[in-house]
Amino acid sequence: MSSHALKEDEIRLLRDEIELLMNERRQLLQVTGAAAVFVANLDTETLPDEADTIDAAEMLAEQLNGLSEETLKDALESVRAEMDPAA
Repeated sequence: MSSHALKEDEIRLLRDEIELLMNERRQLLQVTGAAAVFVANLDTETLPDEADTIDAAEMLAEQLNGLSEETLKDALESVRAEMDPAA
């Protein structure tokens, strides 16, 4: 196999890997967006008083708050079309 063919194979493999990573990012943004919408609409007064439930909600909220503004915006935009058919 020539050097040129090897480079083409490497480029194809890199493109495939980038495509996989972009698809995974899209899915993670959708999950993050859905979680953010869930937390935003969560009524903490109606949560069960079980410590595990409250701890889980706090952990999710902390992780969402730790995201950059741009990432959170991308995540919310990724689910907006599903939540708002007019968008």
